Amino acid sequence: MNKDIATPKRTKEILEKHGFSFKKSLGQNFLIDTNILRKIADAGDITKETSAIEIGPGIGALTEQLAKQAKSVTALEIDQRLLPILKETLSPYPHVNVIHQDVLEADLHSLIRDEIGEKEDMVVCANLPYYVTTPILLKLLEEKLPLRAIVVMIQKEVAERIAAKPGTKDYGSLSIACQYYAEAETVLTVPKTVFVPQPNVDSAVLRLRIRQEPPVKVKDEAFFFRLIRGSFRQRRKTLLNNLVQHFDAKENKASVESLCAEAGIDPKRRGETLSMEEFAVLSDTFFAKYGE
Repeated sequence: MNKDIATPKRTKEILEKHGFSFKKSLGQNFLIDTNILRKIADAGDITKETSAIEIGPGIGALTEQLAKQAKSVTALEIDQRLLPILKETLSPYPHVNVIHQDVLEADLHSLIRDEIGEKEDMVVCANLPYYVTTPILLKLLEEKLPLRAIVVMIQKEVAERIAAKPGTKDYGSLSIACQYYAEAETVLTVPKTVFVPQPNVDSAVLRLRIRQEPPVKVKDEAFFFRLIRGSFRQRRKTLLNNLVQHFDAKENKASVESLCAEAGIDPKRRGETLSMEEFAVLSDTFFAKYGE
């Protein structure tokens, strides 16, 4: 039986053996709690029919737990120094493929087609670096990859923002962007003490179940997201003030007011009080004037 990678003792041994030092610029925090890693893998409902994609495998702690459950694991690692370590730690798992690549620069559709095959049951499972969480998640969602779910360990505050409901302080453009593509829920809170080095904040495991269809239909997706971002420009301002600023319509405040009225939405409301459905109506109404 292979010794788990993610115990404090074994992690220390591996890092010392390879003379590995953490790079702050890559946001490297390695998990040293096997129990939590298993829970992350379990949250993805991974079976022997599942192909798992991992981003930032580190020394292979989560990769190992995924490999025990999945048909295959494809892991993208940006740090070249980790490749020889991964080759050694994951040697018992021939169905793991480590690729030296930055996920933000990768052509993921081609990678899936060439490495995995698009008809597979596919899940992304990862412990994401805090500093690039949002761009990675949005890339995975916006590119409409053939995924069933995304399960990621991220900063607790960001997980709360993504899963937030209208009318709460955490609800904003990121909540709507993610919930447009997926159903979001926080499945686990993780204390900072189970990482080396310890980060400054607690983490959470977020599960995104990919939707077959978005919950709202809009005339133009890109415009819809731009309008939402504009509505949250300054959280304390009303919809009217934010949208006047966003559309550079200072001379034309009355036109913004009348479009809000046409959409049946009080322009004195704040962005965080609007549901996704209300934003969809607002977006389609504004698209007629500002969209082309």
